[in-house]
Amino acid sequence: MSDHSIFDKSYLGEFVYGAIDGAITTFAVVAGAAGANLSSTVVLILGFANLFADGFSMAASNYLSTKAKLAVIASGKGHTHNPGLPFRTALVTFLSFFAVGFIPLTSYVGGKAFPALQPYQFGVSAVLTAAAFLGIGAVKARVIKMNALISSVETLLIGGVAAIIAFAVGLFLKWVISSGV
Repeated sequence: MSDHSIFDKSYLGEFVYGAIDGAITTFAVVAGAAGANLSSTVVLILGFANLFADGFSMAASNYLSTKAKLAVIASGKGHTHNPGLPFRTALVTFLSFFAVGFIPLTSYVGGKAFPALQPYQFGVSAVLTAAAFLGIGAVKARVIKMNALISSVETLLIGGVAAIIAFAVGLFLKWVISSGV
């Protein structure tokens, strides 16, 4: 495999970063909306807005950060690790963000086609997102040759805490708004 393939180990950081952030931020939208008891249409609108806007923002930030790291290397003022090609690091970040970030929305997209799924959308989203976190941890572990269980559980716990925070904020804000506090 060439040093510039987007599947090269040197892009693992971008994959992990993009995938975890995609799953966390999109599930945060889902969990916050569920906590506030918002409609599935609102979940889809906010979820897709998040996928595109946050995914682009992360990719653009990654691109600029990689360019800055390359400039530091070129100046000879430290930082000897080659961070990769800016466009490719940005592309890996965006694609992993979007692909894994879509997972929490699948039950809401599916609920539009299969109404019987609608009462279970949040639960299905939570299970699929948890599976995505476990999968990200397993991929990371396989590439860097570490314990897959530890890596998967660590990733799941980090994502789970973010989801709990989002759900609690949605629940709290629903209470504040409905009680007139």
